[in-house]
Amino acid sequence: MPIVPPSFTAAIDAFDRRADTAFDHLRGKPAADRLFYTATELGDFSLVWLIFGALRGLRSEHDWHAAVRLGLAMGAESVLVNAGIKTIFRRRRPPPHLSHPLRVRRPRTSSFPSGHSTAAFSAAVLLSEDDDLWPVYFTVAAIVASSRVYVKMHHASDVVAGATLGVGLGLLGRRVSPLPPVPRALPGAPRGSRGA
Repeated sequence: MPIVPPSFTAAIDAFDRRADTAFDHLRGKPAADRLFYTATELGDFSLVWLIFGALRGLRSEHDWHAAVRLGLAMGAESVLVNAGIKTIFRRRRPPPHLSHPLRVRRPRTSSFPSGHSTAAFSAAVLLSEDDDLWPVYFTVAAIVASSRVYVKMHHASDVVAGATLGVGLGLLGRRVSPLPPVPRALPGAPRGSRGA
């Protein structure tokens, strides 16, 4: 008896086909190609998240703690997903484009779950703590995750699973490694400044 019921597998396949067809309406358009191919490249090796973390770390000692936590979390997430979960689920990636309009790296690891999506949403959850830029982090995370379907490196269900796992890992990281309290602004200091 299969572990996953055939009806559930069929529902996932149907969801993946619908999502892929939806992206077909965008594929080949220059602006969409530039956006999603750039996003998928910046998501490689969590590059965009390490850049965001470094920029945040420059703002204050409190933000420096957030940046260090993010860097450690990205390393742990990569090991967990690529050396752990992906070795259990050996799902094939979608058939590649006959020709990619822009260069993109094709990993040899399992398609499930999407590592880009896991890293993106884990990073967004971690970076968003005590940061007014949280809408930016989650918007970029959504674009990076969606890009993996757009460039045909993942099925949509891989991305949904990766994003869900990423949110869970991000919340776990916030619980295991809480940030120090945000310093209060000094009396008479300009609005938005923090105390030493």
